[in-house]
Amino acid sequence: MPGRKPLVAEFLGTFTLVFAGTGAAIVNDTHGGVVTLVGIALSFGLIVLSMIYAIGDVSGAHINPAVSFGLCLAKRFPWSSLGPYVVVQCLGALAASAALHWFFPAHETLGATLPSGAPSQSFAIEVILTALLVFVVLNVTQGAKERGITAGVVIGAVITWEILIGGPISGASMNPARSLGPAIVSGKLDHLWIYLTATFAGAAVGVAACHLVRAPEPAQSAAAPTAPAPKNRPRRR
Repeated sequence: MPGRKPLVAEFLGTFTLVFAGTGAAIVNDTHGGVVTLVGIALSFGLIVLSMIYAIGDVSGAHINPAVSFGLCLAKRFPWSSLGPYVVVQCLGALAASAALHWFFPAHETLGATLPSGAPSQSFAIEVILTALLVFVVLNVTQGAKERGITAGVVIGAVITWEILIGGPISGASMNPARSLGPAIVSGKLDHLWIYLTATFAGAAVGVAACHLVRAPEPAQSAAAPTAPAPKNRPRRR
């Protein structure tokens, strides 16, 4: 089971992600498209980058149940921690959407992810986008943590271009919590099943793709780096 601090970090990280990202979408709708799709994509990408640097060493900055699930499948995150992580991530998303509803009570969707065409089209693109995201995450992280200073930039960049591509089609969720919060608070539940299933399926595909190019790594703790082995000290005579 994870400790209190990683769970609080995941709650705050997911809250910030949904508040900033869907908040940008809401402002774009209410102010005549001033933010634009590029601005929304950058908002999501930059906030993810910021959260990786802010809480990456505390919780791993998953802020996405699909990423946590993918890390479990890849044996980099304990299955016993998955449930608590998903719960606090979803609660963070719900809290952010509730706050945005208070600020923008007249907005109908609160930035919910909705398919622009056939549900099957959105399902397919969400599988692909989430698979690519998890594939990149697994290749730039160590265990369940970010590796080096460039990891945040790489992951943030992937999210940005994925929203540019998939945003007009499915909303480019890649994150069940990000879709759950606005859908529940706004009551737009008709297509929520797409984002609660396609993202987890995509995470599994991303893990499989990673295994094709990299050898599996030993399981590691999510909340703390592996402690170095003690050095052998000579006995005193």
